[in-house]
Amino acid sequence: MALSIFYQFFLLGCTSFGGPAAHLGIFKKHFVDNLGWIRNEQYGAMISLSQILPGPGSSQVGFAIGLERGGIIGGIAAFIGFTLPSFLIMLMLAMTTSQMHGALDNIISGLKLFAVVIVADAILSMANSFCKTIPLKVVTFTSTLILLTFPNLHAQLWLLASTALIACIYRFSNVPDSPKTITSTPNWPVLALFFGLFVLTFFSLPNDTFAQFYQAGALVFGGGHVVLPLLQNTVPQLAQESFLTAYAAAQAVPGPMFSIATFLGAELDATHSIISALQATIAIFLPGLLLMWACHHNWQSLSSLPRFASITAALNAAVVGLLGAAFYNPIWQSAIHSVWHIAAVIAGFALLKYFKPPIWMMLLLFSVLGMLLPHLP
Repeated sequence: MALSIFYQFFLLGCTSFGGPAAHLGIFKKHFVDNLGWIRNEQYGAMISLSQILPGPGSSQVGFAIGLERGGIIGGIAAFIGFTLPSFLIMLMLAMTTSQMHGALDNIISGLKLFAVVIVADAILSMANSFCKTIPLKVVTFTSTLILLTFPNLHAQLWLLASTALIACIYRFSNVPDSPKTITSTPNWPVLALFFGLFVLTFFSLPNDTFAQFYQAGALVFGGGHVVLPLLQNTVPQLAQESFLTAYAAAQAVPGPMFSIATFLGAELDATHSIISALQATIAIFLPGLLLMWACHHNWQSLSSLPRFASITAALNAAVVGLLGAAFYNPIWQSAIHSVWHIAAVIAGFALLKYFKPPIWMMLLLFSVLGMLLPHLP
């Protein structure tokens, strides 16, 4: 059973371009419509839960499909199968970038411009989904201002904690009070493991790879794009250029965007790049997978609680602000250096928004632009 699960997810891991939304569509077609492994209602529940938990949404849903199909061994097999292709590609890119740096510089510059387009599109779509009321828009605006003024991990932690506290008092969601009681409880040992590891990371050595990437993975609400600003603050010893290169590379490979950790882990320790990359990859995925394991059987009971729904809505609005701050620094500042860059980003955004070409076509276009733009006056 585990081998069958691994095989099916490995095939998808080799071909799933386009980000989390595309992955979820591919999963539905493959596992619900074609293979019939889970019912449509089960799949919808998995997606709903992934939206309210921190972590990589599509990887969490894939893990949950494996859990339903083959228990925890099936969940692990699904995760490894879906993540392995992107892990290997990102590791290879990280290990060869230094040797090919001159040849790749212009292409990477073009991919950074594509990152500006992708993040702008993500901010707009997330704002449309998570900021539908004036109070939630205020949360987003305030979060952006705070993180532009104080761009560090402590500010992010205080912001998320304060937002959750305010949401306990002021209701940000429209979930009505209900006499319904919780009919199932989380897997408490797994939940305790998640929180225990999170607390221990703050007592680790300052440059401990597992601790840095685990902290980022535990705080990523709102999708893979948000991982960039979190990693910049949890892994301060890497140059800004490394983050943008890794982010651009993550756009170009199939599989989850959290594979950015593979690239950065290899960059952290060039002498033991494979071990460091593996450690970073496991650490950044582990929090989201533990939470999915702990909660996937009682998500409906939790989501019916007004206070829980309020906290979720407020945190989602706050991470839109976090991503908005990261859009300016470092993404815009690192990628935009001329009026031609601005023109390329505007044209690329219009192309993506109105014509919706496949991601591989956009990647190819911006790679070519990266080689042409240095020759323009």
